[in-house]
Amino acid sequence: MNEKLVEILKKARENPVIKEKFLETRNAKDPMDEFCKVATAIGYEMTVGELFAMGEEYSSNLLKSCNGGAVYPMDEWSDWYEDFFKTLKYS
Repeated sequence: MNEKLVEILKKARENPVIKEKFLETRNAKDPMDEFCKVATAIGYEMTVGELFAMGEEYSSNLLKSCNGGAVYPMDEWSDWYEDFFKTLKYS
């Protein structure tokens, strides 16, 4: 998970009000946009584009790393946004 999301997750785990605000974003008409608004409100400026880019950048870096990168197909692509909520829900 990206450093910024780890920091946000830590803050949400420590504060039940913030945790609930993030969990409530899942029910919004545009959940990712609402997530970004909550993150920004607690001091972590974030856009929907940034959320999409987080996982893409990580995966791309794996494929172009030193020594030629990964030469095998990825079995799965991690979705950091979904991973955030799985971790938050069960913490």
